Amino acid sequence: MTVVKSAEKAKEAEKAPKESNPWWWLSIVSVLGGILGWWLASLTLPTLPNPAEVVMRGIDLFQRGILGSDILASLRRVLTGFAIGSGLAIPLGFAMGWYRPIRALIEPWTQFFRTVPPLAIIPLAIVFLGIGEVPKVFVIALAAFLVTIVATFQGVLNVDKTLINAGRVLGAGDMTIFRRIAVPASLPFITVGLRQGLGASWATLVASELIAAQEGLGYRMQNAQIYYQIDTIFVGLILIGVFGLIMDRIVLWFDLKLTSWQERR
Repeated sequence: MTVVKSAEKAKEAEKAPKESNPWWWLSIVSVLGGILGWWLASLTLPTLPNPAEVVMRGIDLFQRGILGSDILASLRRVLTGFAIGSGLAIPLGFAMGWYRPIRALIEPWTQFFRTVPPLAIIPLAIVFLGIGEVPKVFVIALAAFLVTIVATFQGVLNVDKTLINAGRVLGAGDMTIFRRIAVPASLPFITVGLRQGLGASWATLVASELIAAQEGLGYRMQNAQIYYQIDTIFVGLILIGVFGLIMDRIVLWFDLKLTSWQERR
């Protein structure tokens, strides 16, 4: 009878409307305050373009067809590299956490390359992969891979052993325990790793587009640096931040859907 009542209470809790954040307006105030501070700083620093000048520069680049092609090129590289890196990292991270022999084989290399900045791999990428799209995507994929595999591996290690032992006592096999216990319990760690992997992908983008790129937000910013076009640099910075934030919110939305069972503050 107690179990039935507990189940009913759990269902009622799921149906109850979730509390909204009462401090959402602070985010709007923070953004507006940042724009205001930027505008005030531009009044005292002649070399700093104000928000209106940056917006006009962005509109000009877009109307000339430059900005659109740059955005598409950078998005293609980031999404491809992130998909390859995280797609390889998640199964390998699970294998490392679940099977000790695989952990012993892969963990030393993972920890070694994790301490080497992906940007340091660029010269080798150019030598072995040329100067096309492959080395650019490879560097981005490596950055996403190293972050995501560590988070996935740590997620599997942090699965509550009590749950695993309970599953074995109830007669569940290793595959059932892995699928029904280890994977759901690791999801919060994986989504954090994916969010960090996205950040690492965008952070590596500008450097990867040093490799003989002819288009892309990073390439446009570096080219603008040569001609001292600070407003163009700001356009690239803002767009990278906006697209990175949008992708992060998408991953966070999936995290909330997949881990709705988890208690949150």
